[in-house]
Amino acid sequence: MKYIADFHVHSKYSRATSPDMSPEGLWKWSQLKGIRVIGTGDFTHPQWVKELQEKLELSGEGLFSLKEKFRSETVPGSCRTDISFILSAEISCIYSKNGKTRKIHSIVIAPSFDDVLRINKRLSAIGNLSADGRPILGLDARELLRIVIEESPDALLIPAHIWTPHFSVFGAASGFDSIEECFGELTPHIYALETGLSSDPAMNWRLSALDSITLISNSDAHSPRKLGREANILDTEISYASIVSALKTRRGFDGTIEFYPEEGKYHADGHRACGVCLSPEETIRRNYLCPVCGKKVTVGVLHRVAKLADRNDGFRTEGFPPYRSIIPLEEIIAETRSVGVNSKAVEKVYGQLLEDHGNEFGILLEVPVQDIEQSGFPKVAEAIARMRENRIFIAPGYDGEFGKIKIFEEVKRKEFKGQEPLF
Repeated sequence: MKYIADFHVHSKYSRATSPDMSPEGLWKWSQLKGIRVIGTGDFTHPQWVKELQEKLELSGEGLFSLKEKFRSETVPGSCRTDISFILSAEISCIYSKNGKTRKIHSIVIAPSFDDVLRINKRLSAIGNLSADGRPILGLDARELLRIVIEESPDALLIPAHIWTPHFSVFGAASGFDSIEECFGELTPHIYALETGLSSDPAMNWRLSALDSITLISNSDAHSPRKLGREANILDTEISYASIVSALKTRRGFDGTIEFYPEEGKYHADGHRACGVCLSPEETIRRNYLCPVCGKKVTVGVLHRVAKLADRNDGFRTEGFPPYRSIIPLEEIIAETRSVGVNSKAVEKVYGQLLEDHGNEFGILLEVPVQDIEQSGFPKVAEAIARMRENRIFIAPGYDGEFGKIKIFEEVKRKEFKGQEPLF
C-alpha cells in the first residue's frame, strides 16, 4: 500500500522544541498531515525512552502504535487513520579528522526497544545522553556507524541533512568531499542519505557518486505543525522490514515530498548580519567575503553541490524516484488572508478545510482545486493550483535565515542574482 513516512523528528527533550512533541502530539498531527509512519525521534534520551515504553505498544513487526488510553477525540473524522511509530534518533558527532573539526549529524532507526537500549548503553559510555534529545558525542561518525551495526544489525544509520554547512557529511564548514572519506570501509552500510531542507533530489542527481543511494526527505520537526514539511512516499507493507528494504533497494520507495529548497535557511551563500545574500558566482567573484563588512560569508548548499558535482544542472536519468514540492497549507492560507501563519483566522480555515477534504497532504497534492473552490475557499484553491504548477516567487534563504516564499506577489531578492556557478 502507498503511504507517507517522516522518519526524522524531535521530542520535547530536544533543545528548542515544543512541549507538544509528545507521543500524543505526534499521533494527532500525523493524522492531520496525512502521515502513516512517524519517527519517534530522540530514542537516545533516557526519559523519552521511558515515556515511549509507557505509551507505545508493538503493533507489527518493528513498529509501534499509541496505546488506546492516550488517544484523544480531537482528530476530525475525515483525517482519522492508524499511525505507526518507528524508533528513531538523531546523533551529533563532533571530532577531529584529517586536521579539521568535523560536525556530522546522523539519523538512526532501530527495530525494537531492546536494540535501542543496547545502542544507548554503548553511547552512554562516550557522552551524556540526558543532556539533550539530540546528544553531542566526541565520536567519529564512522565509529558511530560501527556501534549501530554491532549492537543492532537490522538498524540503519542515515547521514542527516547532508549539505547543511556546519553539521553534515558534505557541509562546507565541517564536512567531507565524499561518503567514503567519512565512513571509510563501512561505507557499504550507508544505503540512504537525507537531502535536507535546502536541497532537493534534482540537486543531488548532479553527483554520480550518489546514484546507488536512496535520497530521502524528512521534516526534522521541532513542533507538531512542522511535521511532514518534507516526507517520503513508500509503497510497501507497513512494517519495519519492508521500510528498511525500501530504503536500501529503492524497491517500494516512490519518492519524496519536498520543501522548496530555496526556502531552506542555508540554500544560498551570504552573511545574515549584513543582510547579504549571494549566488555562488558572486561569492567567488568577491573572494568569499561579505561586500559590506569584509568577513567570510557562509557558503550555502547551492554552492557546495555545484563544487562537488560532476554533472550539469538539470541532469536526470531513468530510475530516480520522483518528487513533489509543496508549501505548507497554513502558509498558503496565511497569504490568502494577509495574516500571520499563527493567527486564529488561519487556524479556523485550516480546520474547516481538513473537515471538508481530509488531511493536509491530500489537500495539497490530490483534492481537485474545484472542490476546494466550491467549499468556499476560491483563493486557497487558486494558490494550491499555482503551487502545483510551481508558479511561485522565492527569495532564497542564506546563513541561517529561511527564504521567503510567496504565491501572489514577488518578493525582494536582496543581492542574489541567481547566476549559474562558475565551476
